[in-house]
Amino acid sequence: MAPTTLTHFIGGEKIAGTSNRFADVFEPMTGDVTARVPLANAAEVRHAVEVANAAQPRWADTNPQRRARVFMRFVELLNRHADEIAHLMSREHGKTIPDSHGDLQRGLEVAEFCIGIPHLLKGEFTEGAGPGIDIYSMRQPLGVVAGITPFNFPAMIPLWKAAPAIACGNAFILKPSERDPSVPLMLAELFLEAGLPKGIFNVVNGDKEAVDAILDDPGIAAVGFVGSSDIAQYVYARGAANGKRVQAFGGAKNHMIVMPDADMDMAADALIGAAFGSAGERCMAISVAVPVGEGAAEALRGKLVPKIESLKVGPSTSPDADFGPLVTRAHLERVRNYVDIGVGEGAELVVDGRGFKMQGYENGFYMGGCLFDRVRTDMRIYKEEIFGPVLSILRAADYAEALALANSHEYANGVAIYTRDGDAARDFAAKVEVGMVGINVPIPVPLAYYTFGGWRRSGFGDLNQHGADGIRFYTRTKTVTSRWPTGVKEGAQFAMPTMK
Repeated sequence: MAPTTLTHFIGGEKIAGTSNRFADVFEPMTGDVTARVPLANAAEVRHAVEVANAAQPRWADTNPQRRARVFMRFVELLNRHADEIAHLMSREHGKTIPDSHGDLQRGLEVAEFCIGIPHLLKGEFTEGAGPGIDIYSMRQPLGVVAGITPFNFPAMIPLWKAAPAIACGNAFILKPSERDPSVPLMLAELFLEAGLPKGIFNVVNGDKEAVDAILDDPGIAAVGFVGSSDIAQYVYARGAANGKRVQAFGGAKNHMIVMPDADMDMAADALIGAAFGSAGERCMAISVAVPVGEGAAEALRGKLVPKIESLKVGPSTSPDADFGPLVTRAHLERVRNYVDIGVGEGAELVVDGRGFKMQGYENGFYMGGCLFDRVRTDMRIYKEEIFGPVLSILRAADYAEALALANSHEYANGVAIYTRDGDAARDFAAKVEVGMVGINVPIPVPLAYYTFGGWRRSGFGDLNQHGADGIRFYTRTKTVTSRWPTGVKEGAQFAMPTMK
């Protein structure tokens, strides 16, 4: 079957690309090219901005309760089409069907949160702040805003960006990953079916040329990004230099501290799911296990090895698969190369999944789980984000050393501790310098009404994703000080006004 040629989605219409540049979209489980996606140029981005700018004022004037009703219908449509979206996602990304449902659900929950936008946009009011003076604040939309999102969550992260932005009264331009663009395009159609006006949610596919056009376009007021740290830093610097508000989230090297008193079976199960779910292609994946003490290290390793060796790697559509293929052959080779590097650096490769082949799917992008032990902090496999099914054990002599490991790494996205000791857990939560913390929770992704964001090189900008920060990021505060004439004539006042 010939590959499908995809489109952009601008102004409520499917728009063919005009740049004459395309990228292949693969089905990771077979290795087949299933689609060609157009790569936008700066002129196409500019057209999307113009369309969004024309549509935005009327949407901003739509009262928040009516905007909320659009989100109510949108959530209903997401639930109705969940199976279709999950299968489409698995086909282009490679994650299993249950994992795709989880991806969608976490995005849907942010859309549900946005149903409360009438309350979330309420400002403050002080009556009688001075003689006959009232002060109040209001939150107003920015105008046209944009999101640049990664391949690993084709529904969740676009919805984390778009839903709060649109609920606040902005028009939104999404530049999704060119590796799996079909789910974002479907989200655009469902928004339209839910009653969102044309031009408020637009999808422009592309690569670096489209990204740079978004960062440079004076008609875009804010940009949200998720991807690698080097690109996040680039997006933050270039966007901010052009006067935009920017939130840019980067890479991770998430540690799980396993204390000697932890339930080792529970900790091992948590590590297996957190390290190898979605083939490790998650910014919240646990990639470093830090057992405290040699006894804990040996016990944990003994639990992990048979579990990793028995992992079921399979096609994305297999109901028995623990995880599926990686997203592209290039990414598969990148992850394999990191395993080669770890061996060369002297780490002990306890379980080697590099040679895994899927019978009947020999051209797919599959790799088995890998486990390194006796990893050191000077190794690249510890310092750099691998983004694949590779778990490292780095042994700590005591709790203080384990805490210092998490606090000294350049990435500070997520961290977890497994322990039965409430005092240790409380101390860890207070002292660890990482944005998201799990206590006996392996993937501490906050729910939609809290905010998501890492520290250090895992996050650039001062406001996080979703929750209250999402509303703050996509609005600006206006404060009004008002007084109505009372018949009292005060004359001109030249000193700084005060309430003294």
